[in-house]
Amino acid sequence: MAGEGQPDESVGRRYAALRPYLDERQRRLLLGAEAAELGRGGIKAVSLATGVHPDTVAKGVRELEGGVEPTGRVRAPGGGRKPATENDPGLAPALRALVDPQTRGDPTSPLVWTTKSTRNLADALAGAGHPVSDRTVARMLRAQGFSLQANAKVTEGRQHVDRDAQFGYLNDAVVEHLAVGAPVVSVDTKKKELVGEFHNGGREYQPTGSPVRVNVHDFPDKELGKAIPYGIYDVAANTGWVSVGADHDTSAFAVETLRRWWDTVGRHRYPDTDRLLICADGGGSNGYRVRAWKIELAAFAAETGLTITVCHLPPGTSKWNKIEHRLFSQITLNWRGRPLTSHQIIVDLIGATRTSTGLTVRAELDTGTYPTGIRYTKAQVDALPITRHDFHGDWNYTFAPPTADTPTPT
Repeated sequence: MAGEGQPDESVGRRYAALRPYLDERQRRLLLGAEAAELGRGGIKAVSLATGVHPDTVAKGVRELEGGVEPTGRVRAPGGGRKPATENDPGLAPALRALVDPQTRGDPTSPLVWTTKSTRNLADALAGAGHPVSDRTVARMLRAQGFSLQANAKVTEGRQHVDRDAQFGYLNDAVVEHLAVGAPVVSVDTKKKELVGEFHNGGREYQPTGSPVRVNVHDFPDKELGKAIPYGIYDVAANTGWVSVGADHDTSAFAVETLRRWWDTVGRHRYPDTDRLLICADGGGSNGYRVRAWKIELAAFAAETGLTITVCHLPPGTSKWNKIEHRLFSQITLNWRGRPLTSHQIIVDLIGATRTSTGLTVRAELDTGTYPTGIRYTKAQVDALPITRHDFHGDWNYTFAPPTADTPTPT
């Protein structure tokens, strides 16, 4: 038994055991009963034993003595701290003005939309005469229907009037070629990569506290330069081929990648075919306006004896190219968090790309030189064995395979 005003250890043990199962009012009543049982000095003794404020224990004693029946409420009406918006009616409108999409970019606003953290919002509100914590700001934002969101790439800009029709035309060409066992490939250049000890996005497992150390600045290494991965995705076989170049991303480099793929893989996988369909976006080294692309393809058709059809995706839709999300995205996942320190390491990482759906990739280093500035005339392109389709002949065309000399660049 504890002396007057001294803590009672048994009370503390009982309270600690029962506390998780009691609501606020029940805890007060338990503490009041213990204090009443101890008699004089019981409130102080219970407070010392349990760590509860003496006023709370005293309130429990009064509630017991008053004999008030439970009403279903834990607190009396109006109990607890008042909301910040009730104490400061101007707080909510001030916060709304800071984050509202129509006013957040206003140069007269104390906060621009690039500093939307709750801490910055709280500082801005305090400066405007509304002192508030960042946690309160977070609760208010949630109550007003706000949440942290990243940019969403959904606005495609102006669309070509024949956008959907070209997608349908391209799809029909794919179905037609696949039906007769002819190869269909999607081609494009992946983002150029700096070679060296540079930061590469993503994370991979390392011993704790031992991250791979890379350069602070992304200034290109003059000796190592950049890697230029040009890819070919075989739609029917679900396989990829990537040539990693070190010179320039030209049409000659693009068609040389096609040539390497055909000589190494394509002719053996499709021994009976005399046709090839290439799906490409509308820009870059394989753009539909690039004369060198057509010159090089005509030479490739003459070498292989293939009838080569090219269908370009309509302008502004390159992200729908199969190679982007079937091949390039998987390569990015495979080498995430690893500095690309040499061209050979890049080749090895690309070649090691695999997926659960069966994708396999073969990669090779292309050390050839592909000079820029080579130009061809319109007359040279018109002289090619090229047939432009009736529907958008600029996007859809076919090369016949007669033997012909490659035009000399001007």
